[in-house]
Amino acid sequence: MDIRNTTMIMKTVIEQGGLQPGGLNFNAKVRRESTDLEDLFIAHIGAMDAFACGLRNAVRIIEEGVMTSMVKERYMSFSHGIGQKVEDGSASLEELEDFVKQNEQPKVTSGEI
Repeated sequence: MDIRNTTMIMKTVIEQGGLQPGGLNFNAKVRRESTDLEDLFIAHIGAMDAFACGLRNAVRIIEEGVMTSMVKERYMSFSHGIGQKVEDGSASLEELEDFVKQNEQPKVTSGEI
């Protein structure tokens, strides 16, 4: 019932085009002290509500585009130069060593998430 977790799960589901051909499986459990069948029923409702809330959050995150732009900005160095070569697997260790020797230490930036 962690809303942050269900939000990221539902964001992934949306980005992958839905649940087909599988489905969404959650394992609702009651506290050890719970012995009533109604408690298990309520636990399942709570889990479904958590995923519904996660779905709403995921849609908002995708529509706002903030996370997408943050990720794109963070990894933009992989779209050109030595970063592109690393990404496509064509950079050699020697080439990477030369690059490190010729350039300053990279600036460390926050992931902000």
